[in-house]
Amino acid sequence: MSLSDIAIRLDAPTPADAAALDAMALASWHDTFAQFYHPDDLAAFLDQAFGEQGALRRGLHDPAITWQVARAGDEIVGYAKLTPPWLDQAGPDDAQLSQLYVATDWHGRGVAPALMEWALATARARRAPALLLTVFEKNARAIRFYDRYGFDHVGDYAFPVGRQIDRDLIMRLAL
Repeated sequence: MSLSDIAIRLDAPTPADAAALDAMALASWHDTFAQFYHPDDLAAFLDQAFGEQGALRRGLHDPAITWQVARAGDEIVGYAKLTPPWLDQAGPDDAQLSQLYVATDWHGRGVAPALMEWALATARARRAPALLLTVFEKNARAIRFYDRYGFDHVGDYAFPVGRQIDRDLIMRLAL
């Protein structure tokens, strides 16, 4: 049986998933973005975002964040998280997709669309008027993905990675 033959299932992560989720997210982030950064800036960001004291694991315990993980068998192959909106372009009732990551080996296998459909359905169930997200301007694959769903570029966000400040696109989809 090939990996593509394994059914993907979505569910909420548990505290027992913290290490595996963190490792998958770190590898995905590194594979996608490491080439854009000086090693010192990269290390500073990764230390803040991942690991036992990192933002990802702290977020697992935040009741304001709604998570969904994609699993293939026992392996976490992707995740998405909805947070209260914090972007200036967001209205108070809007939803914000703060992260949608897919393990590199699982790109193109339907994981991202499954997670996006979960995010859209969850936002609509909450009666959010819009779903907002940010995406690094150099992440062409992700931008194309969001474009297919009809997201519009509505502003920019300065995203720090160590001392480097990146331009993230703020994208919005009216629900």
